[in-house]
Amino acid sequence: TMGNWLVNHWFSAAVLAAWLGINIFLFTYYFLFFDRDERYFYTRAILGSALAWARASAKCLNFNSMLILLPVCRNLLSFLRGTCSCCRRTLRKQLDHNLTFHKLVAYALALLTAVHTIAHLFNLERYNQSQQATDSSLPAVLSKMHLQGSEWLNPIHSNQTTVEYVAFTTIPGLTGVIITLALILMVTSSTEFIRRNYFELFWYTHHLFLVYFAGLVIHGIAGLVRGQTEQSMAEVPPYDCAEYLTQREQNCTHSCCKDPEFGSIPAESWKWVLAPIILYVFERLLRVWRAQQKVVIKKVVMHPARVLELQMQKKGFSMEVGQYIFVNCPAISALEWHPFTLTSAPEEDFFSIHIRAAGDWTERLINTFQLETPRVEVDGPFGTASEDVFQYEVAMLVGAGIGVTPFASILKSIWYKFQQGDQTLKTKKIYFYWLCRDTGAFAWFNDLLASLEQKMAESGKADFLTYRLFLTGWDTSVANNVALHFDTATDTVTGLRHKTIFGRPMWNTEFAAVAAAHPRSVVGVFLCGPQALAKSLQKSCHQYSSLDPRKVKFYFNKENF
Repeated sequence: TMGNWLVNHWFSAAVLAAWLGINIFLFTYYFLFFDRDERYFYTRAILGSALAWARASAKCLNFNSMLILLPVCRNLLSFLRGTCSCCRRTLRKQLDHNLTFHKLVAYALALLTAVHTIAHLFNLERYNQSQQATDSSLPAVLSKMHLQGSEWLNPIHSNQTTVEYVAFTTIPGLTGVIITLALILMVTSSTEFIRRNYFELFWYTHHLFLVYFAGLVIHGIAGLVRGQTEQSMAEVPPYDCAEYLTQREQNCTHSCCKDPEFGSIPAESWKWVLAPIILYVFERLLRVWRAQQKVVIKKVVMHPARVLELQMQKKGFSMEVGQYIFVNCPAISALEWHPFTLTSAPEEDFFSIHIRAAGDWTERLINTFQLETPRVEVDGPFGTASEDVFQYEVAMLVGAGIGVTPFASILKSIWYKFQQGDQTLKTKKIYFYWLCRDTGAFAWFNDLLASLEQKMAESGKADFLTYRLFLTGWDTSVANNVALHFDTATDTVTGLRHKTIFGRPMWNTEFAAVAAAHPRSVVGVFLCGPQALAKSLQKSCHQYSSLDPRKVKFYFNKENF
């Protein structure tokens, strides 16, 4: 429900409300300012309300350009998370929504760029029309002022100009085109599909942000949009004197006879973005420094279906469950850093990741490791620990597809805590549901489950972990294999004791069974998987939680890995 969301995400909601509020305030304030202020009286005579649309959107563009870099300063966020370690976990977890906020700001930039560009196209068209007008209307008179040697108001001084010509030959025009192209390329190449399948394309295109910021800082330098100067407004107030411009006698002696003087609006984008750019440069330097620290590769394991496991050690590295690291292999690419969820437990004396072939970079990395052991650099760990898992007597863990990875760390850690008689571990029972199309790429996870199962059986705790594997996509060869070995105690697909189920889970049945087995427990439900699954699990949590406070309650937690 909305109420629950607000309680858990009050910080995110507050940030969102503040961000929206500041955008609306900036837009409204500057729109009214440029639409009404006296010093732009003559500018409006030529441009109309398109001036206000262009300037108000420009202010919001500056504000959002200031914000866009902050959410991607991951070391800065880690530092913040560390300094507020005494804060409530809900607040720390919400720092993990950094990329969601980054995308939101990016969409705002795209929308505002469209408004700003369209408004300026109208402005250029009106400047051009006024320059070419031959009547004695105010816009026409104002556009001819440069001929008398006085200050110009209309930047177009030639009758042979087109809007396209101005757009590609002036500093604001050309930088505007370049910035917009950079933004379009960055937004379109960062869709989920491209990031998952062509990470390199996303990664390199995103570095156009350098072009974007350079263009943004230069964009307003020429000062093509002008207003009346303070001194000139005192001498010839526009409301009193405008009519004299269009109907002036030859030897005029009136106080309004003097021509108005105009000056540029100073460029100010740099003031908005200077601090974030300095912070970001500091962030990148910190990444370079952290990457120089030596990483020792302890063990390389090649699992079936081209999955590479790397076990590593690095001085001062301490991890928690559910965190991730960025990995770079200079032998493949000096610039590319790829995120991987940690699959080791904090209790182990190494940290590990599992890399499956999913794109050019991972393919090349796996091939390289089959020939030699190249040098790797590691930055991290990042992200908030998924420690909530340990707070529930009963935990239902749901991993879908690649979302199974963080549970390797969680399950191992629970087992270590369980063995060591850790007092912080409240967990008495775990239900683990694994949904995937085919187990090929996750044979390593199978092995992990099998070894956990064996260890638990040996120590007489076989019923501590119950799990089910749901194969959502399977072919006839598997089906025939199952038919042949139907009476075996271990599973034909995975070799595990618990049976594999074909098709999708019937959540109603699963929740009803857990509720019946633990009538007085608080059950934590954890998902690492798609949004659609989150919705149905959330629904089941509400449906099967008892209204009686002494009876079973299901709490839903979705992890953002």
